Amino acid sequence: MEFSQEQVKNCVKDYIAKAFYFNSSTFSLSDETSFIENGILDSTGVLELINFIQDQFKIKVTESEILPENLDSLEKIAQYVTKKQTAS
Repeated sequence: MEFSQEQVKNCVKDYIAKAFYFNSSTFSLSDETSFIENGILDSTGVLELINFIQDQFKIKVTESEILPENLDSLEKIAQYVTKKQTAS
């Protein structure tokens, strides 16, 4: 199943809110907000997010793809996931 970019963003945002902030109703995050620069995720949080992305969207994130340009915002993750889905 392929996911739209909007579905990816909503799913990841909900995961971050529940896994790291414990209350998705008060959690606010724009599509372009940097997870690292804004202290939303630390290095352990990024690894947990990668595991979630792999499980949720059935893609493999290779070590060489663990880069801010792929994983540091909702927008970047949505673009990365949809690109990976198209390639498989």
